[in-house]
Amino acid sequence: MHSWWQRDVIEPGKLPLLVCFAAFVITFLTTRGITRAIRAGRGPFHNITEGGTHVHHAVPGIILLVSGAFLAVDSTPHTAAAVIAAAAVGIGTSLVLDEFALILHLQDDYWTAEGRVSVEMVSLAFGCLGFMLVGIAPFGVNNMGDAELSLRIGGDAAAALTLATIAICAFKGKFKLALFGIFVPPLAWIGAIRLARPTSRWAKRRYDSRRQERAEARAAAFDKRWDPILDRISNLIAGKPSSADPAAK
Repeated sequence: MHSWWQRDVIEPGKLPLLVCFAAFVITFLTTRGITRAIRAGRGPFHNITEGGTHVHHAVPGIILLVSGAFLAVDSTPHTAAAVIAAAAVGIGTSLVLDEFALILHLQDDYWTAEGRVSVEMVSLAFGCLGFMLVGIAPFGVNNMGDAELSLRIGGDAAAALTLATIAICAFKGKFKLALFGIFVPPLAWIGAIRLARPTSRWAKRRYDSRRQERAEARAAAFDKRWDPILDRISNLIAGKPSSADPAAK
């Protein structure tokens, strides 16, 4: 255990990233647990108000995120300050993204269906942090040091191809595949090859009526198959949404 910790965490300088990842996950799970308890009227927890104004947890999240960023800029690697900054960034990011829907829509829709975008943003951030932690390099190209010129050219070509497929995924409305494709290039390749989402700019500009119908049919089939599963997972993690819940978070 000690050798793994030294070899895979300390020597590569991943301790701050590990602390950030752990703080992010623990904060999200704790926050959702507390907000669900407040919604159910259980436990000692209650919403924070100041002068009649409800203070959303994105507010301390922004403060922690900014403070951690400033501390990180002024910190040297492998120091306690860097670890503290990482913890502040992880906690702050989790609190802010947990209320991403509120920031996006400028209204308190924490427990509504529209509020699920916050859970999606947290999931995307969780995935990216996880990929970075396990050491998967962006674009699939590692630092090759003194490798041969041919390998460098091949790596640059692979990076350029991956960047192109990531851009195509984004234009096709497949934003999750585009994001995860930065760390796992085959995901971007698959998204670039398959039909675009019917509401995307790519489909509206490039598809004729026949291909548009195919895209709509494929998107409907995909959503019908996976949306119920994703909804059950979201309900388990974040609580079942409701159309209105004025007493809740």
